[in-house]
Amino acid sequence: MSELEQFRMRVERFIERHNWTATRFGRELAADPQFVFNLREGREPRAETRNKISDMIQKIEKENSNAGAPIRIGVAGVGTVGAALVNMLQDQQDDVQKRFGRDIEVTAVCARSRSKDRGVDLSAVEWFDDPVQLAKSDSIDLYVELMGGEDGPALASIRAALEAGIPVVTANKALIAKHGVEIARLAEKYQTSFSFEAAVAGGIPVIKTLREGLGLARVQRVYGIMNGTCNYILTRMSNEDISFAACLKDAQELGYAEADPTFDIEGFDTAHKLAIVTSLCFGTEIAADEMFVEGITRIDQADIKVADDLGFNIKLLGVAQRTPDGIEQRVHPTLIPKTSTIAGIDGVLNAVALETNHVQELLMAGPGAGGDATAASVLADIFDSARGTLVPPLGMPVDELAPYKKARMRAHEGGYFIRLNARDIPGALAAIASRMGESDISLESVIQRPDLVVNDPEAGDVATRTVVLITQETMEQSVRQTLDQVAQDGFIVGTPQVIRIERF
Repeated sequence: MSELEQFRMRVERFIERHNWTATRFGRELAADPQFVFNLREGREPRAETRNKISDMIQKIEKENSNAGAPIRIGVAGVGTVGAALVNMLQDQQDDVQKRFGRDIEVTAVCARSRSKDRGVDLSAVEWFDDPVQLAKSDSIDLYVELMGGEDGPALASIRAALEAGIPVVTANKALIAKHGVEIARLAEKYQTSFSFEAAVAGGIPVIKTLREGLGLARVQRVYGIMNGTCNYILTRMSNEDISFAACLKDAQELGYAEADPTFDIEGFDTAHKLAIVTSLCFGTEIAADEMFVEGITRIDQADIKVADDLGFNIKLLGVAQRTPDGIEQRVHPTLIPKTSTIAGIDGVLNAVALETNHVQELLMAGPGAGGDATAASVLADIFDSARGTLVPPLGMPVDELAPYKKARMRAHEGGYFIRLNARDIPGALAAIASRMGESDISLESVIQRPDLVVNDPEAGDVATRTVVLITQETMEQSVRQTLDQVAQDGFIVGTPQVIRIERF
């Protein structure tokens, strides 16, 4: 759809919504009673005129937003979060009136099944079979996308709503990680809001803090626990001495993990969230594909036990930091001192920590998922949009975002935890230590205990010993290359486990 067609649609939408005549619109906003009639005949006004009129439309709509008429919400996707949102608005309408001064009502929905029992009354709402038609419908004032998916109907409907000048709220992290820059540009072009608080850390107001709450503070590093499934599994493994597989099965039975948990346990969910946060922290374009990602599937009880003995907990962290060479983004299991605040974030809780030049360290923690927590963040975005709050979706205009420049993963304080299965032959440990020394990797400790036994299928009948090495500060590339050399020497069996140690 061309810019002229979009402008014509916005004019017609304004005339219908505000019950104006075409003549009144032309006289009051274009100083030409024939303006709308000429527009309908295909005459193209100058870009300067279109921009001026668009600004006036926005101003009038913002002034009228407090006039008292209910705000009509269209929701696509009435699953756990969508049903929780509808329930909040239906059960707490008096609170909405007190806090906001007018009603906010879900008046239209789009979902796969109309007959499914969702625990909420949808008998009075208008149903749409096509989310794109819902998104650009004149019957709504704000569109909420809760279907999920990085492309397809979710993306098409968000585009349609923004192009029609309708504010959008979503919890879709995968879509933002892939298309966030494009969507932010659309929102800016059509001068409407695009909000996504619920896309990162559920009920924790991370996005609003980064966009509006830090003043002139400059973020140096951001890190956090951003996936409740992984945090639940690692907490259970630590507290109850049970295996990863058993914890995952329990998480699935309790609804904390999907039937196919790959997206969570391999770190991709955290990576999408981190990519969004990185853009807001450092003013760069979103770069979800430009990061190191490792999940928790190889974490064993041997890792948990040694970490505990050394005074650490293991958490899946997303970390991004500003360096002289660019931005470093990474997702991986991490050993964290038990004395640090974030090490105590257990179960399905999430936490995000910011290190800035003004507030030093700021930690935000709370429920990272669940219907009510996520719906609460969606509702907060709805309130902001309904008030006419208009800020750049990514914290600054898209044209001012810097291209993402990937920095290599640097040396860091704390070193590495390395678990490997060494062949049980004379000289094996000495040869491994020698290889480390040749690469200037200093070993802080070597741990070998009878209770540390990790059976590797690749070992076959070969006798092995499970050994844990703790290094001092070094480069990850050096560690990986040295372990490749050790494997070529024939002194280890299987793939070594390498976990970073961070000392927050």
